[in-house]
Amino acid sequence: MNFSKNVLSLLSDSLENYPDIFLVDFKVSTDNAIKITLDSDKDINLKDCINISREIEGSLDRGEVDFSLEVASAGVGNALKSTRQYFKNIGRKLEVILNNGAKVYGQLTKVEDQLIELQWKQREPKSIGKGKVTVTKNKTITFDEINQSKVIIKF
Repeated sequence: MNFSKNVLSLLSDSLENYPDIFLVDFKVSTDNAIKITLDSDKDINLKDCINISREIEGSLDRGEVDFSLEVASAGVGNALKSTRQYFKNIGRKLEVILNNGAKVYGQLTKVEDQLIELQWKQREPKSIGKGKVTVTKNKTITFDEINQSKVIIKF
């Protein structure tokens, strides 16, 4: 088994002890620098990342392969990569960049196996008379249409 597959197998075994935690990204560079990004259905904390890192590192032999290991949580501003991350962020505002380059901003209201639904309020001209009225818009987007999604954080 090659090094990368071995690390992935160890990670999979380790994650069995943490049912709420899931893999977001996994990279092994040519110089065996391992970068693992994790997230959780609830909140992931530093202690979980440290424990998983120690479990993996304890099972690898540095005498056999020299490596570096970084286990981190998915950052707040990072793009959503896993369907489970969308479920975690229901109710939050997202910026979704579609494959055609269009951007859609809205509150994530629904997530299903192959799609998400965003909702936002928009001012539109009245059909009769002067002025504008606030209307609620919804857009259903399939995961195939999404190039990138990020949670919008307001301070």
